[in-house]
Amino acid sequence: MAELVRICSKAELPWEGEAKEFEVGDRQICVAMANGKLSAMNNLCPHRGGPLGQGLVEQGKIVCPWHAWTFDLQTGAAVHNPDVKVTLYELKVEGEDVLVQL
Repeated sequence: MAELVRICSKAELPWEGEAKEFEVGDRQICVAMANGKLSAMNNLCPHRGGPLGQGLVEQGKIVCPWHAWTFDLQTGAAVHNPDVKVTLYELKVEGEDVLVQL
């Protein structure tokens, strides 16, 4: 069974239309907020490893700042090719802690 790991406090979460990066052990996690929903995913773009947490959040998608590859925040699928995906992680808020299931 996958473990739940604390990545931040509720106060550190991104605001609507923003993304942030968090380190969890040897992993980098991107957390983004769009349409009132939080999404957690692998922070590295599958194209060239760009930092998704530094990208733009637009219309429920995140745009990689390096080469503008765009991914759906709910499915992880690339807009231009749905077969290319970013790994999504289940995110939970428990009290003041934000946890991801790795």
